Amino acid sequence: MNPPWWARPIAALLFGAVWPVRVHGAENVPPQGPVILASNHSALLDGPLLIAASPRWTVCLVKAEAFRGLLGAIMRRAGMIPVERHTGDRAALTAALGVLESHGVLGMFPEGTRGRGDVAAVQQGVAWLALRSGAPVVPAACLGVRRTGEGTNHLPRPRRRLDVVFGPPLAVAAPDGVPGRTALAHATASVRDALAEHVTRAVELTGQSLPEDLGWSPEQVARGEHL
Repeated sequence: MNPPWWARPIAALLFGAVWPVRVHGAENVPPQGPVILASNHSALLDGPLLIAASPRWTVCLVKAEAFRGLLGAIMRRAGMIPVERHTGDRAALTAALGVLESHGVLGMFPEGTRGRGDVAAVQQGVAWLALRSGAPVVPAACLGVRRTGEGTNHLPRPRRRLDVVFGPPLAVAAPDGVPGRTALAHATASVRDALAEHVTRAVELTGQSLPEDLGWSPEQVARGEHL
């Protein structure tokens, strides 16, 4: 799956001229075949950063509320997939599965919403897609994008160093002889534990700490944006 011709130049401009990025473990992303990049999520910039750091073009699942105005038009032209986070969006999962069946790379943020980025919990979509497609899950950590006291919509100041760390691929498989829901729960727990451990190691590797707060303002909580 190839990116639009303008996507890479925009990424190079943002994450070269504006924010210097160190990419660690890019060799852990398989050079071919279906792959799921599962990243922690603490700030607005995580999606573009993950796409820019990936050695292969990556299609991300993005909350449907973001597909507005010029930004929404750009994301649609780039092939990003809108997802209704609170409704079990089957259309989004079907589109995501199509990316993997085409041997593409799918970017996901299994926490489901921005927070500390410590992966205290994950949703089941990433495990379901891994089980259905057979794609390995590569854990990723986006660090430096938000610090304590900065909101989840905050953009880091120019020239702040950002880090993206990719870990070894995780093969997600269901235990033999267990019901489907039990298998899905088991796979989800495996992804959560692997991603949380990866984020901890990435923090130690880069020296970039996670924010100590969730970053949500009272107004955002009142509007339900934290859900």
